[in-house]
Amino acid sequence: MPVDRRPPAIFLMGPTASGKTALACALRQRFPLDLVSVDSALVYRGMDVGTAKPDAATLARHPHALVDIRDPAEAYSAADFRDDATAAMRRIGEAGRVPLLVGGTGLYFRALQRGLSSLPQADPDVRARLAAQAAEAGWDAMHRRLAALDPAAACRIRPGDRQRLQRALEVIELTGRPLSEQQRGDGAVTFPWRVLKLALLPGDRTVLHARIASRFDAMLAGGLLDEVAALRGRGDLHPDLPAMRAVGYRQAWEHLDGRYGLAELRERGIFATRQLAKRQLTWLRAEPDARALDPDAPDLQRRAEDALALFLGPAS
Repeated sequence: MPVDRRPPAIFLMGPTASGKTALACALRQRFPLDLVSVDSALVYRGMDVGTAKPDAATLARHPHALVDIRDPAEAYSAADFRDDATAAMRRIGEAGRVPLLVGGTGLYFRALQRGLSSLPQADPDVRARLAAQAAEAGWDAMHRRLAALDPAAACRIRPGDRQRLQRALEVIELTGRPLSEQQRGDGAVTFPWRVLKLALLPGDRTVLHARIASRFDAMLAGGLLDEVAALRGRGDLHPDLPAMRAVGYRQAWEHLDGRYGLAELRERGIFATRQLAKRQLTWLRAEPDARALDPDAPDLQRRAEDALALFLGPAS
């Protein structure tokens, strides 16, 4: 049996509020690891409270690559992440250390390891026609159409996420194939690293829900509304930007627009975060070769350390 001589890498994956950052930092204290963030919101500067970004002291002690690398007015794609993460992993390897990629953005993990398919360019005529149909029938009806054509994509895309919903329907119309099928990548390129995947999967989802509620309350107390008000005050941001569609930010923006009060903001923010966690858990359970760890188990850190020690070998 041939020996796999690719350098090692660790993927630490889990739903929001599952304790990924704390575990990653604890593992870095024992092993020669450097951290790479896999989070579509942490890339943005000035979005600290609502993203639960590690504080300055934590980042000083345990630096994370790919945190604070974009302005909220800028787009950041899975392809951008793949390029940036690959470069960061190579730098870490050249320094004689092992990359530990930590986060909950499944699309980024998938793009990094399996690549991205070549999707068609946007077609203005198709987009205009879909927008007209949505204006007449409503976006809920468009989501039902997507569910009939591509159930996997419909599970990931919320009816209110108009941009992604429109894009999914556009790709299907242009190619005749489901978006989810095309996003799997062609698998033709071997990933340059051998990977240990650790997935934090709660045994009791009610505990995760309680932690989500507690963390959202802490965000409100810690200045989420002030943070979003400052972002609004720039004048160059709007609710349809990818950064402002992040969970918590959209709800805070709508509250500041006067659409609903503080109590409803809290309710909507917690609900949206729980829905995000549900989608992340669905993806994680289908992720091949992932070793499941209960984030609430008292021996979580020991079990993770044992897995890393076995994977990295005596040199660790």
